[in-house]
Amino acid sequence: MDLNIHESWKFHLKDEFSKPYFKSLTAFVNEEYSKHQCFPPSNQIFNAFEQCHFNDVKVVIIGQDPYHDFGQAHGLCFSVNDGVKHPPSLSNIFKEIEQDLGVEYPKSGNLLRWANQGVLLLNATLTVRAHEAGSHQKIGWETFTNTVIKSISDYKENVVFMLWGSFAKQKIKLIDIKKHAVLQSGHPSPLSANRGLWFGNKHFSKANFLLQQALEKPVNW
Repeated sequence: MDLNIHESWKFHLKDEFSKPYFKSLTAFVNEEYSKHQCFPPSNQIFNAFEQCHFNDVKVVIIGQDPYHDFGQAHGLCFSVNDGVKHPPSLSNIFKEIEQDLGVEYPKSGNLLRWANQGVLLLNATLTVRAHEAGSHQKIGWETFTNTVIKSISDYKENVVFMLWGSFAKQKIKLIDIKKHAVLQSGHPSPLSANRGLWFGNKHFSKANFLLQQALEKPVNW
């Protein structure tokens, strides 16, 4: 497993890499990638950290695990590579932005443009076996990414955390809500969105308002 995490994160996460759970996790991931088709590509497992440095984080969006079909996952939650059909959840995210901010629905589902503005697109589980959703859950990734969330909460201020769906909402226990803002809603997946739990949450305009209140530059969603 390529441990290519930007230096800005290593100060906060370096202790994790030597812990027994992370060594077991590394061995598991290496074996999975050697025996099976897994996503994202091994050199993009930590892409979220490479594209959004610790000092730049001002919004955190938490996903569950990577897309598990060919050409989709590239290490940023909800994001797909240029030219790839938008998965339903991502499509609903763009539709909400369109309604909330009047921004035209984009052609590309690549959210790198968000990451480069300080939006950490963090999946709780960073790898997955092809066509097997959740196949790499509960083998150590959650311990690692929980530490990421806690470190952001502890060492930064005025970060906007977007928690979508019951899984993400559980992460609120890792966040100091006196220092940070938390926006919660249903998940953008069709199952949740079609039940009225996603559309109309206005999280993108709310996040920008909160950032401006904290004298931060708003995100160009």
